Amino acid sequence: MMKKVLFLCTGNSCRSQMAEGILRDLAGDRFEVLSAGTHPTRVHPAGIKVMAEWGIDISHHTSDLVDDYLDAGMDIVITVCDDANQLCPTFPGAIEHIHWSVDDPFVDWSDEENLLEPYRRVRDTLRIRIEEFLSERD
Repeated sequence: MMKKVLFLCTGNSCRSQMAEGILRDLAGDRFEVLSAGTHPTRVHPAGIKVMAEWGIDISHHTSDLVDDYLDAGMDIVITVCDDANQLCPTFPGAIEHIHWSVDDPFVDWSDEENLLEPYRRVRDTLRIRIEEFLSERD
């Protein structure tokens, strides 16, 4: 049975969205991958843009509230920011909770080229973490 992985951050606007896209891209159908936020906003256009640089389309993603997934049978919850780690609700059942403290790239809602570098760093950091996550499960 395919394991369900939920990436969680505060706004579900960037870090968790990028992580969802990267894991889907690297793992194929090994996992069902979702993302949510403790206080969801909208998917950040800079995140969409830097993921597109790698050929990963997250433009169709939506920002979802973590409460919507509490009874969804998650197997693994990965928090990608310290606030979400502290506010992470208790999921029923025996889930694996992993925490990665990833810097917040947010400055404003712009996707201008001169503001993309922090988003690229976050994307690159997440890819390394996700590759490690996958290698631990091979």
